[in-house]
Amino acid sequence: MITLTQLEYVVAVDNFRHFAQAADHCFITQPTLSMQIKKLEDELDIKIFDRSKQPVIPTDIGQQFIEQARLVLAEAGRLNELVKHFQSDISGNLRIGIIPTLAPYLLPLFAGKFKRKYPQVKLRFEEMITESIVSKLHTDQLDAGIFVTPFRDQAIIEVPVFYEEMLIYAHPGHPLLSQSGVSVKDAAKPDLWLLSDGHCFRNQVVNLCSAPDISTHDLPFDLQGSSLETLIRMIDREGGFTLVPELAVLEMPLAQQQNTTHFADIKPVREVSVCYARNYVKRRLNQLLVDEIRDGVPAALHDPQRGELVTWK
Repeated sequence: MITLTQLEYVVAVDNFRHFAQAADHCFITQPTLSMQIKKLEDELDIKIFDRSKQPVIPTDIGQQFIEQARLVLAEAGRLNELVKHFQSDISGNLRIGIIPTLAPYLLPLFAGKFKRKYPQVKLRFEEMITESIVSKLHTDQLDAGIFVTPFRDQAIIEVPVFYEEMLIYAHPGHPLLSQSGVSVKDAAKPDLWLLSDGHCFRNQVVNLCSAPDISTHDLPFDLQGSSLETLIRMIDREGGFTLVPELAVLEMPLAQQQNTTHFADIKPVREVSVCYARNYVKRRLNQLLVDEIRDGVPAALHDPQRGELVTWK
């Protein structure tokens, strides 16, 4: 008879593609995990994994079996959530991926309050780019992701939470700061600093400003920054400008806020959502997360009509 524990072991191996790592994740020894999966394969008379490959990969029937196993585990998890909801028990683990252009500015606005309000919920945040978050949502290694949407993945549910404006941050002596009415066209300049590839905010800046090729940039050296803070510090020292999200500006000292300006022709915004896989189990915790984020950001950011949405995909 197939057990839920065996299904959990199979899914863990599929997630990590490594028996030892899967065993560590399940808090058991590798021989125990291997024995249980082998027992399951013998009972079903199939091979779930091709152990001759490194990393291990599912067989054709194994892939179908794993997909169904994920659904079974999700439904079993919903039974536990149903009982918790009936008992008004707000507890559990919530593993959340968040993109680097949000984490330092958004987390302080809600994470501490969430923990104090729901002390039995264990929060774990991981900073990573959007594609990594989505990959981990697909394999149940994360419960939720906070990133910029629309992402347009049929297997991912997006819950828009707020809309933040994209502003210009420039060196104090930059012409854009003294210019009356900065247009998007004015931002297509060769001294525009960009985040490195993989950041959705970089793609939004490129899409919005029709940014010139990086090889033509008029900058002191070639730097594709890994964080907004790096770009801001370089601009303060070396000149040039970049675009920054609204929450980052709200966290700046007043002296730095004076180095920002708005676009005059449009008000570009990015949509930030809490996202989860369609077979997600902890929907109640997810809704609490959405509520606390909305409560933590300024109320003006709730309005989806406050500006023109800039996509990145």
